[in-house]
Amino acid sequence: MKTSILFITLALLVTDPAKIGKINRVKEEAKKAYLAGDYETAVAKYKYLTDSLAVNEEEVLLNLANAYFELNDTTSAISQYQSLTASSNKKIRSLAQQQLGVARNKQAKFEEALNHFKEAIKADPANNDARYNYELLKRKLDEQKKQEQQQKDQNKDQQQNDKQKQDQQKKEDQKKEQEKKEQDKKDEQKKDESGKPDQQKDEQKEQQQNQEQKSDKDQEKKDTPPSSEKLQQMKISQEAANKILEAMRNQEVQYLQQNKRKATQPKDKNKPDW
Repeated sequence: MKTSILFITLALLVTDPAKIGKINRVKEEAKKAYLAGDYETAVAKYKYLTDSLAVNEEEVLLNLANAYFELNDTTSAISQYQSLTASSNKKIRSLAQQQLGVARNKQAKFEEALNHFKEAIKADPANNDARYNYELLKRKLDEQKKQEQQQKDQNKDQQQNDKQKQDQQKKEDQKKEQEKKEQDKKDEQKKDESGKPDQQKDEQKEQQQNQEQKSDKDQEKKDTPPSSEKLQQMKISQEAANKILEAMRNQEVQYLQQNKRKATQPKDKNKPDW
């Protein structure tokens, strides 16, 4: 919003008519420069009035601050406006507060800007520009706070959802781990059970081998001729013992042959089973 400028045409109560004329002429030159958009010239003219001609009128100071503002020299403008916030003229005070609000708004210092607009309305309730700026900025800040709160709520909901997903994933991982342990235990049990029959078979085989070895040893003992010491104890000569052993072997062979012949003879159907 382009700032307004106050133009003073009243002659000052000074004793030097020439100085009065010069002041009025410089004021007019500053006014034309400002309205033409030549703010640098306007600043120079107003500075000449305040510094060289010792003009300390609040209207001139306000116009100087406005010229600084239009040049985007915010620092100088704010300094000039601040000096007018204590003015006894409520309109001057209200305009200074209004322009401070505009400057702070440009600096994105929204809370400060809102407070300046509020002070401008207090100083002059008829300042409609300050009231419009206040309401507009307040709606903007309220909407911004609402969006920030919504964003916070969304972030909170998202965090809760993420936590729930993490907890669910953790439970699923624990369940899978438990199932794996149980399956490994079952596999180990099956492995042990499958190994037992083989172990039993090996034991049975070993027992059978031991029995066979024992039978072979017994047969060896049986087939081995008695030693000379035993023959002397029995008072039998070696030659007689050999004959006895040979006769026993012959009898066993005859017995086996007879059993073999009996097993191959066909059964007489006409005879009873006994």
